[in-house]
Amino acid sequence: MFKKVLVANRGEIALRVICACKELGIKTVAVFSEADRNSLHVSFADEAVCIGPAKSAESYLKVPSVISAAEITNADAIHPGYGFLSENAYFAEVCEACHIKFIGPPPNVIRLMGDKARALAVMSKAGLPVLPGSSGIVPSVEAANEIAGSIGYPVIIKASAGGGGRGMRIVRSREELGTAFATAQHEADLAFGVADVYIERYVERPRHIEFQVMGDNFGKVIHFGERECSIQRRHQKLLEESPSTAISDAIRHEMGAKVESALSSIGYANAGTVEFLMDEARNFYFMEMNTRIQVEHPVTEMVTGVDLVKLQILIAGGSRLHFDDHLKPRGHAIECRINAEDPFTHIPSPGRVASFNVPGGIGVRVDTAAHTECTISPHYDSLIAKLIVHANSRPEAIRKMERSLEMFVIEGIKTTIPLHQRIMRDADFAAGRFDTRFMERYAE
Repeated sequence: MFKKVLVANRGEIALRVICACKELGIKTVAVFSEADRNSLHVSFADEAVCIGPAKSAESYLKVPSVISAAEITNADAIHPGYGFLSENAYFAEVCEACHIKFIGPPPNVIRLMGDKARALAVMSKAGLPVLPGSSGIVPSVEAANEIAGSIGYPVIIKASAGGGGRGMRIVRSREELGTAFATAQHEADLAFGVADVYIERYVERPRHIEFQVMGDNFGKVIHFGERECSIQRRHQKLLEESPSTAISDAIRHEMGAKVESALSSIGYANAGTVEFLMDEARNFYFMEMNTRIQVEHPVTEMVTGVDLVKLQILIAGGSRLHFDDHLKPRGHAIECRINAEDPFTHIPSPGRVASFNVPGGIGVRVDTAAHTECTISPHYDSLIAKLIVHANSRPEAIRKMERSLEMFVIEGIKTTIPLHQRIMRDADFAAGRFDTRFMERYAE
């Protein structure tokens, strides 16, 4: 097992990894930017190294600085968390070259799944259903017109190197395609440094379903059930839950088996999430894969009782997966992402937190690095905390989330708590009648 792990991240996920390491008896190293000097992850780690100024490109994303911090502290492994360098195949390769264990999938797998067009082709060949579309990168608007005409409108243009809704455009007619194609390419180039895009048929009212997986280094891959991620704004998730109200035990078993088989075929190891769109007829279509731990991993932990971050570390250290059978979800879990934003305009609201009080009680979990008098920085993601609840049933979980949101006090800045309260009171949400366009009613 590792003696010392460097956590190449910040905020609540850095604290989450530090907690897992402490429980495994592993020393930790925090890295921090000048803006995060007084952050909790810096205080709770055994050692801390400043790696640059506030700007991410000059600190958390700067590979030489992170590797140097690991070398001077004699860390034998690096956990990247999510975001930043977590899906950077080059960084994983540098770790290997420096004899530092990267706690994540092999670099070749990260690179393969990071190219969305290639991932679609590989997963289709491995047996996962995919939407009709281009067989790879679309080189020109002329080729885009031909592909869209053959599969039928509406279509969606997506950045091959992207995610999070950037470089993505829905097109409903041939007349719209030229402008949408150029715009998607431009956005993809700005966001990811690569202008490549591909095209798929657009599903009008899908649900966003993802499967949590874990693979060891001995060829075994298992899934830990699904998460429902359909409540989102501009392709950014707002809350997640597990299990999905739209998934039966039979569907979970069938899709889980397909996911395990597909990932085994590419030699997948460590944590990952396979994301699908599901249409109204309950047909699944592979969308993409995230080769890291997810923001929403706590909902799976709550319904399975498995510490996924500890499992990541153990697998990277050479342990085998010892689960003999798939874990059926126990009860229901919901996670709300509490962001420093105006709850309805979504304009960021960084600043000093004047008062901070988290809810508690049985089945209530708060993952956060915030506290009274801390400052929510404008330099990074606006996530303040993740509020997760677990109960015996979904109705009970909704009620528990309602009272927990009411008891969650954050003063001095605006937060998305009022928006989540509104969602919890929504009759369609309570009945499980929603899709990825659910949030459009609030925009209106």
